[in-house]
Amino acid sequence: TPFRALVSDLVAPKQQLPMQIFFAVVCAVGGFIAFSIMKIYDKSQDHMLELMGLVLLINVVCVGAALSVATEKQYVRTGDVSSSACGPLAGMLAGFKGMPKAFYLLLFISSMVWMGNTVWGTYGQIWFSQSVYPGDPDAEEGPSARSYVEGADAFGSAGQIGSIVQLPLALAFMGLSLTKIPSHIILAPCILVGGVVCFLCAFVVGHQHTLAMICFVLSNVPLTAIGSIPYGIVAVWSKAAVQAGNVGSVAMQMAVLNCCITVGQELCHMILGGLESYESVDVALKNLFIISAVANGTAGICAFFLKCGQAPGKSTKEKSIESDESEEVSTSIE
Repeated sequence: TPFRALVSDLVAPKQQLPMQIFFAVVCAVGGFIAFSIMKIYDKSQDHMLELMGLVLLINVVCVGAALSVATEKQYVRTGDVSSSACGPLAGMLAGFKGMPKAFYLLLFISSMVWMGNTVWGTYGQIWFSQSVYPGDPDAEEGPSARSYVEGADAFGSAGQIGSIVQLPLALAFMGLSLTKIPSHIILAPCILVGGVVCFLCAFVVGHQHTLAMICFVLSNVPLTAIGSIPYGIVAVWSKAAVQAGNVGSVAMQMAVLNCCITVGQELCHMILGGLESYESVDVALKNLFIISAVANGTAGICAFFLKCGQAPGKSTKEKSIESDESEEVSTSIE
């Protein structure tokens, strides 16, 4: 959220969407490194201390580099802000003034899509190593142990390939954002791809290793789209709201959009937890893919109704200014 808000402060309105999409390029590089780290050990769950220490070191270096070069546009508190206990809440809500109704539809869409993305990001390795490859994580040796290692390795390889695919995909989105094609027309088909992929995983893949890897690679299409395009849309809407005389808060709006990631993740975790209470892991994951396919399909259809590119309605302040100007013109004519 801070990085996206910083970029939004620094770039021109026409550059908002391409620069937000550029974050997908950065995420692709990070994803490739993450999947490469997962392949260091055959059973990563037995070496979590070493792996998390390595991840922590990488995060410290990256944050230190960002702090050394970034210059943030400081927030200046206005005199209208209340000093009461509810002042911060009122200030937060003021950040949504001037945003179109489609903004709230976008929040719903993001929550649904991230529920589907979480299936891959959190439970993808389990699906590979215990469903596609019939392995057993507790087995020390034998066919089940070998299948588990092969499944985990296939998951890591598919993740690396998917991260590589993300790069040209993000660049393609960046190129499309410079055309006259509305952003929601780009976003909607990508989300529907996620629904098709989840459907294939539930009913078609089975133990077909190659098809499972293809599905995982294709899952990067909705992941890249929902991780970049909505942020560019919100940045453009926020700039338009500010120009209309409303109090804008790009950081707050993007923070709320980021909360949709958490909402989707929690939905995914709770649904799978409920399914596993009376089903095996394999059956629970299949049903979770079915639910995710429905969620992605619904979100994809809703995305066609975002009507991106339409500026928010004029604020009361703008209308009063225009009214005063028209009165002055009519008076001068008389």
